Amino acid sequence: MDITELIGVDTVVPSLRVTSKKQALQELAKRSAELTGMSERTIFDVLLERERLGTTGVGNGIAIPHGKLAELKKLHGLFARLEQPVDFEAIDDQPVDLIFLLLAPEGAGADHLKALARVSRLLRDSQICQKVRGSDSAEAIYALIANAAASQAA
Repeated sequence: MDITELIGVDTVVPSLRVTSKKQALQELAKRSAELTGMSERTIFDVLLERERLGTTGVGNGIAIPHGKLAELKKLHGLFARLEQPVDFEAIDDQPVDLIFLLLAPEGAGADHLKALARVSRLLRDSQICQKVRGSDSAEAIYALIANAAASQAA
């Protein structure tokens, strides 16, 4: 599974203005609802339920909220760069400013895990994250992520 199968330029939010983790998840649920045709509330509830199990703030300013929804037919991703970092209760107690949301169909066990691993590996690269943080357009951020993913796959 390639990152470009999860996100496109239309699913990159270059400057999301939120002030809290909850607000970030609400905004991502709202945007995901538009992309998937699913209920914003359903998506938000799944994301909140996952956060209750443990934070998806993985450290270094990055969060990878994710969840499974029975109604989905395929994996969906959404990437957001926050205008201002927010407290995400991350494992390193650092605020988060890069969020990669991943939604998967209920039965997508292995594909969901592979996608999470791919996203995690990509965002562990501090140089990529630094470049993304310095970009202010969806096109530039998408190009950085797609190129980095392609070079990691090679």
